[in-house]
Amino acid sequence: MKIKEIEQEIENIKKRNKRVELDKKWETCWTRKICICILTYMVVIIYSYVIRNFDNIFLSSLVPVIRIYIINFIIKIY
Repeated sequence: MKIKEIEQEIENIKKRNKRVELDKKWETCWTRKICICILTYMVVIIYSYVIRNFDNIFLSSLVPVIRIYIINFIIKIY
């Protein structure tokens, strides 16, 4: 490899590292955690309101599944 190619590779690695650092900051920030908590709470409230007239364990067991789906969906967006 030539010196110019090596320098370009180093620059590319530095740019990638900055993107990774920003992603890591988002994953560990309190804003994200609070957003997930609020959205989860809202979904559970809506779901509870919808199934309040049903006494069915299969419907009740969907709450954790819906929560996980929403969290994964949010993570993919960001």
